[in-house]
Amino acid sequence: MKNLTVVHLNGLRALEAVARLGSLQAAADELGVTVGAVSQQVIKAEAQLGRVIFERTPRGMVATEAGTPVLKRLGAGFALLSEAVAAAQHRDETVLTVSVAPVLAARWLVYRLHRFAERHPEIRLRIDATTQLVNPGASDVDIGIRVGSGRWPGVKAELLLEQEVFPVVAPQLAAGLKEPADLLRLPAVADAHAMFTWDVWLSAAGLPDAAIETRHVFNDASLCLDAAIAGQGVMLAWQTLAAFALGQQCLVDPFGIRVKTGFGHYFITAEGEREPRKVTAFKAWIRDEMAETMKLFG
Repeated sequence: MKNLTVVHLNGLRALEAVARLGSLQAAADELGVTVGAVSQQVIKAEAQLGRVIFERTPRGMVATEAGTPVLKRLGAGFALLSEAVAAAQHRDETVLTVSVAPVLAARWLVYRLHRFAERHPEIRLRIDATTQLVNPGASDVDIGIRVGSGRWPGVKAELLLEQEVFPVVAPQLAAGLKEPADLLRLPAVADAHAMFTWDVWLSAAGLPDAAIETRHVFNDASLCLDAAIAGQGVMLAWQTLAAFALGQQCLVDPFGIRVKTGFGHYFITAEGEREPRKVTAFKAWIRDEMAETMKLFG
């Protein structure tokens, strides 16, 4: 590795960042320096390597024919370095970092955290609430929980719960509901980012050609649920979103007709790595809590 002594690491980082992010500005933002500094690092690195890595064009920085294989290897190399740092950060068995969507954290997980503390007082949880899929193999996250198809590249996905959807309404609205067709008289409150539509449930309820008029649209499922609790309309919810409100009788599932969407809740862990004890403990606890939640649904 003596050849590494002739090229500054900061220059190699600049080359990799510009190639991965597509611009000097984006690389500067990630590296925490100015655009001018990144430009100078790229120029110095090219001089030290003895070849032009990027062509400067009106469209931005474009890899040259000679630079393309260099940048590919730099990308792979820095990815391995990132994984090495993440592995070192994972050694602390007393802190568990969990990446979870904000709606799952707010509507299901937070109500149960005290029971994890009672079972595992030696482990302190750090909740990272984000909608982004985080790779535990290349970050300080130990485990994630995500809803989707289970097919995400570069991570290990393990099914936790198959997602089922069903209508929920405030008790005062549920009083007039005798059969599924009665729902059509109510306005819907909709989650703009839902991965499914009302057609999924209406078809299963024997109303394949029906439609529900939408009153309000929210860009956050948690806000949508609050609107349903407030009596603004009917929402198409799922188990972990509505469980607490159903248990508190703030909402009602008027018909008990639940339909699978083809999606599920999945544990997301590092691919090809031995599972730490703290992750195994958390998964076992989550499975127990999920089983308890599902008792609400018969």
